Amino acid sequence: MNEIIFYIEEDIEGGFTAKAVNYSIFTQGDDVESLRINIADAVKCHFDEDKLPKVARLHFVHQEVFELV
Repeated sequence: MNEIIFYIEEDIEGGFTAKAVNYSIFTQGDDVESLRINIADAVKCHFDEDKLPKVARLHFVHQEVFELV
């Protein structure tokens, strides 16, 4: 496997959450840089060294709600 994909969302309480697509990997960080570090650590813990993805692709999801009046 060459890459793993994460959906990134802003947390209501601040910071960001990351959930891997097709894998049970979830982590969070106070800012994008700490999130990247936590994602790398979580991926290294989840996979054996010979199966470790080379790239993490981050998809930032932004949700907006507004009233249609």
